[in-house]
Amino acid sequence: MKYIFTLLFISFKLMAAMVEAPIISVDNANETVEIKIDKIDVGVSGFVVHNITPEHSSILKNAVVKSFNEANKTAIIQTSDFHMLDNDSVPKGKWHVKVGDSVELAFGYSRSLLIAPSEEIYHQISKSINTQWIHPDLFATVLSFRGHPTPLVEDFQAMADATSTGLLFIFLDKKIYTVDMKSFHILSISDAPLEQRRVHLPFYTRVENIDANWFGKGSSRLTSYAPHYYALLLQNNKENKELQALYEKSKIGKENDR
Repeated sequence: MKYIFTLLFISFKLMAAMVEAPIISVDNANETVEIKIDKIDVGVSGFVVHNITPEHSSILKNAVVKSFNEANKTAIIQTSDFHMLDNDSVPKGKWHVKVGDSVELAFGYSRSLLIAPSEEIYHQISKSINTQWIHPDLFATVLSFRGHPTPLVEDFQAMADATSTGLLFIFLDKKIYTVDMKSFHILSISDAPLEQRRVHLPFYTRVENIDANWFGKGSSRLTSYAPHYYALLLQNNKENKELQALYEKSKIGKENDR
């Protein structure tokens, strides 16, 4: 047990610091930029930043690592509109992304949210990873405000924006999935051989009731833990063969238990 969580701790520490890299080319048609960087994982999110003066800068775009070329140490970054700080009372700059701007990645990776099926598993995992944990009670409050007792990917993204939380850990079938909360891309899958004796839906939280909308996606009550979170991960990690294999294995295991 200690050995497994030590490996998890080491891999987490390696990606916990924010990374900044210069933009070396811009493709406006595909809304991508290219950066020079020694190493970065696909799926890591962040921002495109424009330096106005040596003391002032502005965020222009959201950014997610689309691909990494280890041979020439470059990465392609997919950009999208940035709305986190939208305010009609504040004037907006008219800057456009250009060579010489920078990309800041792994923003908020020192803060994490853990989705676990029980209090026991939550405490065992949270005590084994050195990060600033954002308690799931806060996420349950966000879900209640949004009327989603069944969490959606956009709920996790709203949580990331509201709390500057970068990483999401999900426990599923004795595995821990480390996910970028903005892109919902899996960064790593680690062993966590913990026995799941009970399930608290939609996840472990001390919030007794999450308010629901009258209708719409996410408004129904979650009835099964693992299938829902597998579905969210599969929806956003379609090329992850390890995830697909683990999901198929979980289905076979449940059929054998009947």
